[in-house]
Parts: sequence; structure tokens; C-alpha cells
Amino acid sequence: ADILEQPAQMHKYAVQITVADERDGALSGSTLKEASSWGKVSTSHEQMVFGEATIVLPLVAGYAYHKKSWQNRKPLRLSKIFEKEHAVA
Repeated sequence: ADILEQPAQMHKYAVQITVADERDGALSGSTLKEASSWGKVSTSHEQMVFGEATIVLPLVAGYAYHKKSWQNRKPLRLSKIFEKEHAVA
């Protein structure tokens, strides 16, 4: 939204998988609660699960793949944002 200078609604859901730990002060380790202070994520239905990325990511990816919800979806053409009518001057 910032790059394309288009308004965007606040996200209702967010998933954060990182190898950074918030305790060391790394920006990539900041929690979603911090993102809510920036107005990026709503905390009305917040659930936080802490897990190590090399364990969690394969579990999430495996679940998403085997659920097969993607099979009936129309393909997403992200390259369209770079076409002339959408390009930012």
C-alpha cells in the first residue's frame, strides 16, 4: 500500500514466522502486538503462538498443501501491479 500509494484496510489476520527473538531487540523479532501500535494489524482476535521457525513452517506449509483449498482458486497475477495503468509515477 505504501509503495503503490493506495489506501489499504487494516489486516484482520496475520501470521508471523521468524527465527528472530524479540528479546534481542531485532526488528524482525517484533511481535504482532507492536504492529498493532502502527495501525497495521487488529488485535481484536489475537492469538499468539511461539514456536521455532524450522518446526512451525513445515507444519503450516504441509497443512495448507494437503488441505487443497488452492486447487479451485483463480491464479493470482501479481505481475499486473507492474503494468502501466497501475504503475506509480
